[in-house]
Amino acid sequence: MLSARNLHYEMADRASAFAHGGIGAMHDLARKVGLIRALDENLHLLKRHLPYYESDHVLNMAYNLLCEGECLEDIEEHRNDEVYLDALGAQRIPDPTTEGDFCRRFEVQDVETLMDIINDVRVRVWRQQPDAFFDLATIDADGTIADTWGQCKAGMDLSYKGIWGYHPLLLSLAQTGEPLVLVNRPGNSISSEGAAERFDQGIELCRSAGFRRILLRGDTDFSQTRHLDRWDGQAVDFVFGMDARANLKALAEGIPEAHWTPYVRPAKYEVHTPPRRRPENVKERIVVEREFKNIRLESEQVAEFAYRPIACRQDYRVVVLRKNLSIERGEQVLFDEIRYFFYITNISDASAVEVVELAHGRCNQENLIEQLKDGVQAMRMPVDNLVSNWAYMVMASLAWTLKGWFALLLPQTGRWAEKHRQEKQTVLQMEFKRFRRMFIGLVCQVVRTGRRMVYRLLSWNPWLEVFLRAFRAIQRPLRC
Repeated sequence: MLSARNLHYEMADRASAFAHGGIGAMHDLARKVGLIRALDENLHLLKRHLPYYESDHVLNMAYNLLCEGECLEDIEEHRNDEVYLDALGAQRIPDPTTEGDFCRRFEVQDVETLMDIINDVRVRVWRQQPDAFFDLATIDADGTIADTWGQCKAGMDLSYKGIWGYHPLLLSLAQTGEPLVLVNRPGNSISSEGAAERFDQGIELCRSAGFRRILLRGDTDFSQTRHLDRWDGQAVDFVFGMDARANLKALAEGIPEAHWTPYVRPAKYEVHTPPRRRPENVKERIVVEREFKNIRLESEQVAEFAYRPIACRQDYRVVVLRKNLSIERGEQVLFDEIRYFFYITNISDASAVEVVELAHGRCNQENLIEQLKDGVQAMRMPVDNLVSNWAYMVMASLAWTLKGWFALLLPQTGRWAEKHRQEKQTVLQMEFKRFRRMFIGLVCQVVRTGRRMVYRLLSWNPWLEVFLRAFRAIQRPLRC
């Protein structure tokens, strides 16, 4: 079937095109929500604007990642592409070394200002959402190791995994996957270092946006018992993991058997086709044949009890997840083992099972971290010190944020409201590389006619109708 032959390549005389036609919509989005104006008015790093403004540098790095760039050096390809420059209405854009110098201009307060600017614009985008959007804001927190092969990067250190690099802290909004706060720290920092102050920052942001209920979530490193009373007094809900210490295990073992409720994990998705026979579990067969140690989950139960941490002045609910495990070697059962997992919460209107499912929902943040690390490439640490790499992380993560704003501004009203709502949720959860391919990688010509700049599309994909609908929505004035 693949029978092409006698091929020839030649340069076009007048017609010219480029492969990132969706970048025009992203630039229009940044302008429409006020990001460009806010950056130029509030971020002051350059003494003279000849020829670039602060917004030019910030957006140049974000657009590079949206247009399949992976590092600062890839900007060189775009700045030598005349069609790319025409598409953005630019005579030239900063080169990679200039962007590295721009990152090194940041001090700690400048990075905080940059995050505040983005979050102020974020609130403006949130206010375009329907009223139900503001029922609940779930703020997740986690740390991750960002490794580096450099030997002279100031602020890096050896992590608990034995990896040289940095230890960023990420706070995100679970409903949209947006990074609310991103903080760079030395590699030897503990996961929860500075998390309480950043939680307060996230709470203030969500309160100013108008969310009626706020929920904080984190794993066992983020239990933050010194702050639980304060957050409870502010009517902030929380679900944090707690380490299985001896006193908690003793309390769990003292719960009567009648008080334990079976826990059945919900299905990941609904099967719409007739049931099929499951294929052979190849991993399981190899483990049995070679008599490796195998831990098999037999059953799970949940229960709860009241508990007062030492740093607190009142009791809170502690929900216990008990796992009954079978330890096997080959086909022989060695012994049974029980393990306990603890979650502390002040939520009173949810069952123990619902609290466990809330806690498990935080695991989706691992996917967000993976997208920022390997999709967006926001944690490559390309510059020479902790603060400049922090600034680069925030500017690079703006590429993911623009993706989220693009999805949030998709309309979902009218006759096809349910279909459009599902499309909006799909785009919001879409992997970054797929989003780039479907919404940015649109081959097109850039034509100037009169006072208009026309992106003439030369390619098609199944998401083009959604792209055009989103672009029409971006053209309309914001409600506030």
